[in-house]
Amino acid sequence: MAAADVTPQLERLLDVAVRLFESTAAEAILLLVDQRLDWSRVRQLASSGPVLVAADEEAHLAGAVDHGLKPVTLDVAGLPVHERLAQALLECVAAEIIGSDAQVVAVYSGFEAGTVDSVSLLRLEEHLGQLTSRDLRNLQTKVPLETLKLVVDLAVEIGREGREGKPVGTLFVVGDTRKVIQSSHSAGFDPVRGYSRTERRLTDPRVREGIKEIAQLDGAFVIGPDGTVEAAARYIDASAENVSVSKGLGARHWAAAAVTRRTKSVAVAVSETSGTVRIFHNGEVVLRIEPFRRAMKWKDFEYEPPSGD
Repeated sequence: MAAADVTPQLERLLDVAVRLFESTAAEAILLLVDQRLDWSRVRQLASSGPVLVAADEEAHLAGAVDHGLKPVTLDVAGLPVHERLAQALLECVAAEIIGSDAQVVAVYSGFEAGTVDSVSLLRLEEHLGQLTSRDLRNLQTKVPLETLKLVVDLAVEIGREGREGKPVGTLFVVGDTRKVIQSSHSAGFDPVRGYSRTERRLTDPRVREGIKEIAQLDGAFVIGPDGTVEAAARYIDASAENVSVSKGLGARHWAAAAVTRRTKSVAVAVSETSGTVRIFHNGEVVLRIEPFRRAMKWKDFEYEPPSGD
């Protein structure tokens, strides 16, 4: 694949990006591309600053590393540009290329596909440290929003804090409880068995702390729509046929994909290696959250209808 020339417009945008990088506390410049470019020219225009180059196809990044650029391969083709940018930043945080509280100058196609036309200064804690109620409503599940929030918050805390200084991976399966129980079996010991429903509600801070303690056990937590922990240490039996997950993800994520394909549940998986939280629905990852050092913020979009004046 031949490299495309750097257009005069992109030259001007990179000049703006460099000046913005030099005048702020930004850690890097991120260039989101849809084709392979003349990386030598990009390196020259970007001066000596750190430049991350993200694309959906590895072929578009060929040769970038030879010019001191850091390639980032995505897997979000067809998604809106803000989601592609978010994924690129998440990949960089996960690879420890940038910090989770970094600022990055992004250069990307904001208006016309295939034409780089925008420059933005992104603060990761603002853009990636928040979830919105709309994010979870988009799952189109019967699981109540407040229950999903409780579980996601708990999963993020486990991913961020671990337990006693050690990383912890775990899995929550929320909703469609009867079928989830039928699609799993006990590991032989259920630490929540024998407790009353009141003593198993995630709305109680003491229950959430208790869940953190036993999250180190193998198996999944089964959470009812009302936020009650129905069972713990359950092994998922659902078939992983016709299910696929990203390379590098282990049995916990396969189980999350399989059980949500077979039932109407939502699964929330915490990676033991990175603390990353992935939310599965209908057998696919629908949201990914990185374990930021600060508590995750919930943000609701406010809308005011136009006045009748």
